[in-house]
Amino acid sequence: MSEATFTFRVDEALKNEFSKAAKMRDRSGAQLLRDFMRDYVQQQLHAADHDTWFREQVQLGLESASAGRLVPAADVEARFAARRAATRRKLETGE
Repeated sequence: MSEATFTFRVDEALKNEFSKAAKMRDRSGAQLLRDFMRDYVQQQLHAADHDTWFREQVQLGLESASAGRLVPAADVEARFAARRAATRRKLETGE
């Protein structure tokens, strides 16, 4: 793996506090910054994957609706009213 230098400006007090906090965890500031960078990249990849999945799900829903495959609102309301009632019964009886 080739390495590169990453240079940026930061407030002196923040740098000192960060260095102290890193030492308390037996890490250098550079090690922590590399960890933070890796975590950030992974979070962004995960967010992009989720966004792709979500857009696909929306498209599937739109296609399904366009094809007439819909569930009437009254059926959905009745189904979830029954689920809410079952949950309330469980809470009341302590199941």
